[in-house]
Amino acid sequence: MPERLLEVDDLSVHFATEDGMVRAVDGVSFALDRGEVLGVVGESGSGKSVTAMTIMGLTRGVNAKFGGAVRYQGTDLLQVSDTEMQNYRGNEIGMIFQDPMTSLNPVYRVGEQITEAIRAHEQIDKRQARKRAVELLKQVGIPNPESRVDDFPHQFSGGMRQRAMIAMALSCNPAILIADEPTTALDVTIQAQIIELIGRLKRDFDSAVIMITHDLGVVADIADEILVMYAGRVVEAAGTRDLFYDPQMPYTWGLLGSIPRLDRPRPERLYSIKGAPPSLINAPPGCKFRPRCPHAFEKCVEEPRLEQRVETPGHLDRCWLDVEYKRAHRGSMIHGDTSEAA
Repeated sequence: MPERLLEVDDLSVHFATEDGMVRAVDGVSFALDRGEVLGVVGESGSGKSVTAMTIMGLTRGVNAKFGGAVRYQGTDLLQVSDTEMQNYRGNEIGMIFQDPMTSLNPVYRVGEQITEAIRAHEQIDKRQARKRAVELLKQVGIPNPESRVDDFPHQFSGGMRQRAMIAMALSCNPAILIADEPTTALDVTIQAQIIELIGRLKRDFDSAVIMITHDLGVVADIADEILVMYAGRVVEAAGTRDLFYDPQMPYTWGLLGSIPRLDRPRPERLYSIKGAPPSLINAPPGCKFRPRCPHAFEKCVEEPRLEQRVETPGHLDRCWLDVEYKRAHRGSMIHGDTSEAA
């Protein structure tokens, strides 16, 4: 049996503001085993990053209210103190933060920032830590790491900065690596290299990976399971193949339809989901995707549960439409025609 590393059970994260309570994460549940890659996909504001930062203990504050549990090897991380959390953050769970352009401190050398992360968790001297930093930069594909370790962030390209962030996240060999939009602002060639690198490091270190992105194409080749989030909730969860070949949630259809396809005739316009994500303070009643969904009907004013159907074992979705209807009508959103997705 695979080793269970992380269990997120009915996690909710709400922030009190002057305008009202922001329900950034509202009842998210998933599990992660050693060696598994979990893709978390959704638009900006869907709760992906807040979920990840809560796992890392980075959303704690006087205006934050938490519910549910985040269990790392049986320990609920929501209940440990800030001091205890430092033993898990970086050491057991590493994170590649969004935007490598701003995540590195511009006034410190890249090597200094990596050695600082190493020495925060291990009792080794600067010389040993620097040697480890050079080895890490070499592992992530930085050329001439012996000299580049003394460069400042502005001397690195965007792709190299992202690799340096990955090296820092891996500096203490964490059991779980959280990659939050690791390919944002990078060209497609560098994106492919970063994805391949994360996959290789996962195999080398036998780590589990949570890959957060807004692009389903990024996780297509690397993820074992995919969660689709919308308005702070999981609206679909399935194995990667099942989600791509038999998607059950209209929101997922829209995400798939917005990916350019090279195996089909070029459309005049790339499909886009109409409207904007809902307010997390005053969310619409019933299905949160209802105001933007072209397939909404009377039942959608009631809140659907995340559940699996008899026709789709192991595949969870949050939608009132029956499976037969979905398979007959989703082609218009995914392919721009009426053909079936499968």
